[in-house]
Amino acid sequence: MANPDGPNQEKVAQPPSSAAVVGDLENQAGPAAGGGVSNILRRWKREDLLKRGSLASRVFGFVFSLLAFVIMASNQHGDWKDFDKYEEYRYVLAIAILSTLYTGLQAFRQIRELSTGRELFTLRNSAMFDFIGDQIIAYLLISAASSAVPLTNRMREGSDNIFTDSSASAISMEFFAFFSLALSALISGYKLSNQTYI
Repeated sequence: MANPDGPNQEKVAQPPSSAAVVGDLENQAGPAAGGGVSNILRRWKREDLLKRGSLASRVFGFVFSLLAFVIMASNQHGDWKDFDKYEEYRYVLAIAILSTLYTGLQAFRQIRELSTGRELFTLRNSAMFDFIGDQIIAYLLISAASSAVPLTNRMREGSDNIFTDSSASAISMEFFAFFSLALSALISGYKLSNQTYI
């Protein structure tokens, strides 16, 4: 039997009924079926890794800041070999104390949050505080260490002794503390940029 619309006319496929579409969606078993759970698990692992990385960098920052504080505070050998006779070394000591307090409190807060599973602050406030605090303390650490390097180099040209060695050690610890807090600031910035505001 001949086609009434003509020999070259193609048959147009009719769209499936809504019942067929719903049935197809309910019985769909493709690769997307398990994708939601695996994406959530991956995100949880990434968040856990970020929390542990941030905690580790702050613990290292605390240790290096504490070492800088102890080394500089005990750097008193009489006459001109007392750290408190030099403004640069007093600045190193003050920033080491500030950094020790900040990183110690932050590490304690993070350890408590990991052990109890409850956060002390809301996520948005915590991420913003971490980001700003890490950057300020990192800047102060590099500023204090950089201000004391020229003085130490001049002293070491004249005489290299236990006072200059201790000063150089305290400055090195502050540089290490800076690198630890710079890494923590990167992690805090990443967490802040990825949080949702809804």
